[in-house]
Amino acid sequence: MSKQPYCTVLGILDDGWAGLPDSARHCLQSAGLIVGAGRTLALVQPHLAAGATLKDMDGKLGQVPGWIQQAAADGLRTVVLATGDPLCHGMASYLVGKLGAESVTVLPAPSTLQLAFARFQRPWQDYRISTCHTADAGEWQFGTTPDNGLYKLIRAIAEYPKVAAFTGPDNNPARLARAMLAAGYGEEVRLSVAAKLALPEEQLFPDLSLEQAAAMSFPDPNVVLVERSVADSRAIFGFDDLDFVQRQPEKGLITKLEARALSLAKLGLKPDSVVWDIGAGSGSVGLEASRLCRHGHVYAIEKNEGDAANARENALRFQATNYTLRHGKAPEGLETWPDPDAVFVGGSGGELAALIELILTRLKPNGRLVMNFVTLENLATATTALAAAVEKFGANWDVTQLQASRSQPILDMHRMAAQNPIWIVSARKA
Repeated sequence: MSKQPYCTVLGILDDGWAGLPDSARHCLQSAGLIVGAGRTLALVQPHLAAGATLKDMDGKLGQVPGWIQQAAADGLRTVVLATGDPLCHGMASYLVGKLGAESVTVLPAPSTLQLAFARFQRPWQDYRISTCHTADAGEWQFGTTPDNGLYKLIRAIAEYPKVAAFTGPDNNPARLARAMLAAGYGEEVRLSVAAKLALPEEQLFPDLSLEQAAAMSFPDPNVVLVERSVADSRAIFGFDDLDFVQRQPEKGLITKLEARALSLAKLGLKPDSVVWDIGAGSGSVGLEASRLCRHGHVYAIEKNEGDAANARENALRFQATNYTLRHGKAPEGLETWPDPDAVFVGGSGGELAALIELILTRLKPNGRLVMNFVTLENLATATTALAAAVEKFGANWDVTQLQASRSQPILDMHRMAAQNPIWIVSARKA
């Protein structure tokens, strides 16, 4: 097999042959195998050499590297057609990974996003580029997990005020708009949609509200610019207790700021951590964890229906799109969750010892478990279970007692009012 490049990944737009430079046309006419989506092959087929073989890769992406290698073994060069710039959420990186960089040449066309930026006169260096051009995963709902086709794009929108995205026939701009409404976004967001770019029937839909876009039908193919006029200026974590909706009339049943901050520090969170929040209450710890783990995901469970409802409302307030909440009693349903990097236990429902065993079994290596207790009995249960787990799991653990006081006004002065002491039990799996 030749060491020279035997595969060219060629960018093409919907204007087809007319929009290709002479070098790209020559490459196509001298190729023995042309691979592409059926729609894209149709754009060039009338101009190809009579002996060329065409292969439709719709639904067969995994077979494409094999086709190319077989063609090379037969002494044929291959051209793979891709929309726009094949290295911008295109297939060139996939083929380079499969065939090796020395085997692939990339000839890009302008990306459809570049054309959209030009049409809307937006400087594209200001935007984060993402995609939802994936399989149909249905409408976005509260608690949607990372396997949803919109997830990557929704998370990019949470992190960046300006995002440009490749859409798909199923995950289209209207579905994206409905997803953003469901996630708690509103009038601060505008969508600009460019459809059928580089064709005579090109259409532009600038500065739509989410409500407008959610009710519209857009021509395919299209791309979308998402712009938030108000960026999230809130702190990453360290929210006041009163920032969270809490149970009434028993307001205060929440992991308070001081204990929450220390517990989050003990969890050792990374940007991509998978976190379990067991006994989520009003969601304060899990929701702050979701902001710290902006590329990760938080899975929470709460047995009290009223507290679970409050946690959902808080998630909407925080626009926490990487947060999934289950109403139930642990360990019910935990078997469906991915193995965690960190676990917080705020309530155990009386199954503490068994729960610790389960968590240590599922924790990833070097994963951390943090538990908060206000009763001596639960503290004793936890430390006994951890002591027994040292040999089995190689877990190191410690206990911190936190006693915080807050100032309160008294006449024209202030006094210190003590909060209940809390034990923070931390363990790390070897």
